[in-house]
Amino acid sequence: MKKIHSFDEVFDSQKLFRLILSALSNPLKTVNIKEFADKLFGNNSDFLAVAMVLLDNEVSFNTCENRELSDEMLSLTLSKRETISNADYIFVEDPNNLKEVIENAKCGTLIDPHKSATVIVKIPGDKNSKLTLIGAGIDVKVCVYTSEVVLNVLTLRDSRFFEYPEGIDLFFIDDSFNLFAIPRLTRLEV
Repeated sequence: MKKIHSFDEVFDSQKLFRLILSALSNPLKTVNIKEFADKLFGNNSDFLAVAMVLLDNEVSFNTCENRELSDEMLSLTLSKRETISNADYIFVEDPNNLKEVIENAKCGTLIDPHKSATVIVKIPGDKNSKLTLIGAGIDVKVCVYTSEVVLNVLTLRDSRFFEYPEGIDLFFIDDSFNLFAIPRLTRLEV
């Protein structure tokens, strides 16, 4: 049998999962996923690599009407397509969709906080916005320079005023396949 992709569903998934977990456990720690994205074809190989790790037939996803990406994810992961308000994972390629996504993404409940969405966003590689973040996994506070898109997403997310432990976890992937996470408990310092 001939494979289209060279991504190993066991070994590559395990390695990439460890990288993603490391990024989520250490807010703003950057990990590079190029090695894994290169094993998948298409315009959104970075999204597909993350999807191969996070999606299966028990969760749902949304690609903000990117039909080609949605079809690829469906065939590779057997996950189900869902509306933004019901999706477990939301992949955002166009920053113009972020307002709708953040306003409508599910945030879990006090009893079931795990029933929230994870939003994966593509960002440009520019680093022209300064962020000061506080929260779990950060000693005192941390200042970084990143894309203005990240600042906009955090401002939108924080404006929803989630009650602990509700919230939305965020992943960002730049043009160089660098991935970093900002968990639900990490906030912009006011």
